[in-house]
Amino acid sequence: MPTADGRRRVYGLELAGEDDAFAAREAACAATAVDVIAPGLATARGVDEDRLRTLAYTHRASRLLGRCVADIDAARAAVEAATIDRSGTVAVRARDVRGTAGIDTRRAERELGTALVDRGFVVDLDAPDHELRACFAGDTCLLGWLVAESVRDYGNRKPTDRPFFQPGSMAPLDARAFVNLVGAEPGATVLDPMCGTGGTLIEAGLVGSRPIGIDAQRKMVYGASENCRAYLDDYHLCRGDATALPLVDDAVDGVVFDAPYGRQSKIARHSLADLVSGALAEAARVAPRAVVVADRSWREAAEDAGWTVEASFERPVHRSLTRHVHLLER
Repeated sequence: MPTADGRRRVYGLELAGEDDAFAAREAACAATAVDVIAPGLATARGVDEDRLRTLAYTHRASRLLGRCVADIDAARAAVEAATIDRSGTVAVRARDVRGTAGIDTRRAERELGTALVDRGFVVDLDAPDHELRACFAGDTCLLGWLVAESVRDYGNRKPTDRPFFQPGSMAPLDARAFVNLVGAEPGATVLDPMCGTGGTLIEAGLVGSRPIGIDAQRKMVYGASENCRAYLDDYHLCRGDATALPLVDDAVDGVVFDAPYGRQSKIARHSLADLVSGALAEAARVAPRAVVVADRSWREAAEDAGWTVEASFERPVHRSLTRHVHLLER
């Protein structure tokens, strides 16, 4: 978002979770030039506020007022020296991100609030015109005016609370991140060719995309339909084989699938390796990008199928499971 003089504004991002590299990669779906600068904090140039509200692993974006060392006196000095283009009521919210800065956040809020009162603001903690975020992490402090918060309603869609549940269903927080990474947004079409209980379809649909789900098991297609019906008005489901998709070339904008773990494949005529390799090849035929999640690396199979592995992440789930997330570009 450019300013009146043509410069692009700088924003501070408050990341969620513990994997900042993964969070920053998802944040890049809603911002440009995302750069992790401290535990749980990143900067960016240009933020799409509407898209940021759909992110799973970014809590908030703030238009930067200043940046300094993680010290309350330094933060107050930065506020006192800053050019401020607003007036009215204000609330200050301070965070010691992941407890990495050792800051007394109540004192920080008092000191920064006093500095703003001295500049003509009136404190209103309940319904302020403006909220100043003071985020201390490691040796860094970001000060900024809140512009957008992500909607944290994932607890309303727990897999166990849906009409149809199967063990191993993906958490909605992760499903949202994965569909974001393949470009889920209004007007886009997102395919899950191993849709299971439909979690990725729900999250893709909730951000405005057109979700298409395919699964080899009749039971899963029925169950996914039950789940999607509870949250979405528009979705498409059918029974089919991920290695022989009933779609024309370049039919969708992105593909997401959670590959079977271990020997879970329910398509009797496919070995696990053949199933994943075939699904990767078909995904490359119908979409320009994909996110593939698995219990192991499928990098070689992805490259053999014509994909470039743009990024990969290892995300621990519990002691016996680490998810390998592959971001693929054609």
